[in-house]
Amino acid sequence: MALTASAGIGIAVAPVARDVVSVFEGCAFPSRLSRVPPGVPCGCAWQAQSPLKLTRGRCVHVVPAAARVEEGASGSAASGVDVYKPASYDVLVSDASSAVAFALEEGKLRMEVDFPPLPSSVSGYKGQSDEFIDANIQLAVTLGRKLNELKGISSKIIFPDQPERRRASRLFKSALELTTCISFGCLDDVPGGAGKSFLGQLRSVFDFDFEEDVEGQQNDSPDVYIIVNCTTNELPAVEQYVETFAKSSPVILFNLETDTLRSDLGLFGFPTKDIHYRFLAQYMPVFYIRQRDYSKSIPVAPFILNYSGALFRKYPGPWQVMLKQVDGSYACVAEAKERYTLGQTKEELLTSLGLQEEEGSTLAFLRRGYKTSTWWEDDLELEESSAWRS
Repeated sequence: MALTASAGIGIAVAPVARDVVSVFEGCAFPSRLSRVPPGVPCGCAWQAQSPLKLTRGRCVHVVPAAARVEEGASGSAASGVDVYKPASYDVLVSDASSAVAFALEEGKLRMEVDFPPLPSSVSGYKGQSDEFIDANIQLAVTLGRKLNELKGISSKIIFPDQPERRRASRLFKSALELTTCISFGCLDDVPGGAGKSFLGQLRSVFDFDFEEDVEGQQNDSPDVYIIVNCTTNELPAVEQYVETFAKSSPVILFNLETDTLRSDLGLFGFPTKDIHYRFLAQYMPVFYIRQRDYSKSIPVAPFILNYSGALFRKYPGPWQVMLKQVDGSYACVAEAKERYTLGQTKEELLTSLGLQEEEGSTLAFLRRGYKTSTWWEDDLELEESSAWRS
C-alpha cells in the first residue's frame, strides 16, 4: 500500500510507515498517533503494545481505528479531529467561534485565532492587500455575530487607525445597521497614544474626509475585543490599547499572522523582541491553521516529491500535525499537548510518509542544517508567559 502526497504522486512507504498503514486498514483515513514520554504510561488501553519508533525521546504507540471510533463517539472536543476539511469559510468561522467560546468558559482573556482568510494564492503579501484586509474584516464581523449567537456577548473590532475604521464603516454599513452586538474602534482611541503622536496628528490633518460615518452602536465596554489588520510596527500600540481598555477583558488577535510579525521583531526599524516575551507570549492560540508546502528529493522517479501539511489546533483539543490528502482534506498524523515548532512539524510529516532519514546520519544533518527552530521558539526562559505554546 502506498501513501499519496498532495501532488498526486504515489510513493513507496518505508517499512515503519507501511506497518502503521496496515494497522489502519478498514478505516477511511489514518487514525492519529498518540505520543507519550518514554517510560511514562500513555493512559490508553494499548500502552502494552510495543512502540514502533522512538522520535525525539517520545514513544509512538498506534491507536487502532476501533478505539478512535469509540473515542469520537464520546463527543469530547478535547480529543481533537482525525480529518479536517471545512466546506466553506462559514464552517471555519463557526469552528473558530466554538473554540473561542470554550476558552471564554474557562476564563481565558488572551486568545489568538489564525487561519487563511483567503485561498492560499492570496495572502497578506500576495495579490491585492485590500482584498486581504477586507476579507479579514468580513470574517471578524462574522465571528462577532457567531459569538453573540453562542454566548450572547458583544464584540468590538479594533482597527489600526481612524482611516481604516472609517473605510470599514462604509464597506460594512449595512451589516452594522442590522446588528447591535458589534461596534468598531481603533488604536487611535488611546488617550495620548498612537493617535496623538506626531505621525498620528499628521495623518489626521491630511485625512480630509468629513462625511458622516456609520460605526454601529458604539460600546465602550464590550465583552470581547477583536484586533485585526495590524502590522509589526503597530504591536506597541496594540499593547497600549489592551492595557488601557481591555486589561481585564478578553482580547482576540484575529488573523494577524503573528509568526510573520515575530520574524520582524528586533530588526532595524521594528520593535524589539521584548514585545514577544512580554505581550505576544500571553496569547493562547484557540483556533490555528498554519499551512506549509514542502518538497524532498528521493533516489527514484519522480526524484522530487512535493507534499503539504498544516499545524492545526482547535481548542480545547491538542496541537495536531496534519498531512494534506489528494482530496484536499487534512489527516492527523501526530498530536501533542504543547505546540510543535515548525521544524518538528516538518519532521512529523516526513515520518508519516516514511521519508525521514536515520537519526544522527549525515543526510539528516545536511537536510536539517544546524538550526531547526526560530528564536521565539527557543527563548523559553525569557518569556513572561508560555500561553502561546499551550
